[in-house]
Amino acid sequence: MATTRHMTRHVSGGKTIMETLKDGFDYGQNPDKTRNGDLVMSYECDPRTADAEFLLSKAKYKAITGREQKREKDVLYYHQRQAFPPGEVDAETALKISYETALRWTKGNHAFFVVSHIDRPHPHCHIYYNSTSLDCSRKFRDFLGSAMAFRRLSDRVCLEKSLSIVERPKLHSKGKYKHYGQWVEGKKPPTFQERLTAQIDACLAEGPGSFDDFLRMMAAAGFEHKYGRGGVLSFRNPAQGQERFTRLRADTLGVGYGPEDIRAVIEQGAPHVPRPRRANLQHERPAARLGLVIDIQARMRQGKGPAYEQWAKIHNLKQMAAALQYLQENGIAEYSQLAEKATKAADRFHTLEWQIKSIDSDMQTNAELRAAVADYAKTRPVFDGYKAAKYSGKYLAEHRGDIDTHRAARATFTRLLNGGKLPRMDALKNEYGKLAAEKKAANRDYKQANDGSGVGVNVHICKAAD
Repeated sequence: MATTRHMTRHVSGGKTIMETLKDGFDYGQNPDKTRNGDLVMSYECDPRTADAEFLLSKAKYKAITGREQKREKDVLYYHQRQAFPPGEVDAETALKISYETALRWTKGNHAFFVVSHIDRPHPHCHIYYNSTSLDCSRKFRDFLGSAMAFRRLSDRVCLEKSLSIVERPKLHSKGKYKHYGQWVEGKKPPTFQERLTAQIDACLAEGPGSFDDFLRMMAAAGFEHKYGRGGVLSFRNPAQGQERFTRLRADTLGVGYGPEDIRAVIEQGAPHVPRPRRANLQHERPAARLGLVIDIQARMRQGKGPAYEQWAKIHNLKQMAAALQYLQENGIAEYSQLAEKATKAADRFHTLEWQIKSIDSDMQTNAELRAAVADYAKTRPVFDGYKAAKYSGKYLAEHRGDIDTHRAARATFTRLLNGGKLPRMDALKNEYGKLAAEKKAANRDYKQANDGSGVGVNVHICKAAD
């Protein structure tokens, strides 16, 4: 995954707003870094005139809303950065990934442009988006944890693209995440042989039905193959910059990675022992391909068309990325751990569901009682007059509405109080207020549990992958 950074940009000291915008954007669009502007993409703005467009939107915002922040506190634009490991993606692919990330982050409500820089060994992109919305009616407000939220979105997008995992350990002094240069310092990039064995491990873990299925899975992961002299099978991954094929031989990859070893695992169920990895390559675990949430083939047999198939593939990919991200963030390595966590989450979910239903029932009872108490008090003089008239038919005819209402109120007391004492209206109101507060708290917990109900989805996904 890419390392990320989320930054706010204010007016620079001694400069105008226009100068601040131009300086920042000129840095991003440096021709030497963007291959003469080829590595630039934009949304609802022209990168060449973005400084003027962003400035104009702020003038419109002031005219529409009448609001204006202090000059030194106003956020002119937001600047985000994504950096990828060397050799995993090229500059063009990194640009597309960052563009998609920016579009999902802004939800299409803010103009932005993205640049991909080639001045470093690792591909990295810069995102510049306007703090003012496209309709100039509101502004993007930085919130507590926005940097973490951007990192999680970036992780999700990268997982959907089946990119490797880049852990970002915290610095010991201030507890902040390391930027890419600090992260990669002292770490040797993985070799092509290490990447190949890691992918073979991942494919075998999925349990291919045949050797041909194994080759197709490798191809889907970007590894093309050929048979050389003597029928020796070789792989390479052009997307990772690999030019020469790597042969599947013990003296090249180690024991257990020859074609005959792989066939034994697939066809005879022989155990596969993954090759030990260097300590600083533990972050390179390939993202596991999990079972699909939607059975696409079944839907296609039911008559679904190509458009549905494309949607379903994207949907499944996002679901798998969400599941994998959950596993990684919660340190879950085995299905039993996930099942246990899902069971606890489900129990809590159902407990809260029952609690909310119980509170709803109590609130309904309280509301009925309050209505009955009000009706009883309002119609009691009329009913007392009815009794004083010795239940006269003429009196009943003249006051039937109030008398029926009074009787209905008394029936409600009998049904709900079971002979208990008639409650006071102020006590009922206080009780209702407490119930409303309890329901609000329970709903908040329920929503959190429901947001985490993806655990249940992850269980089914991962179970399918077992």
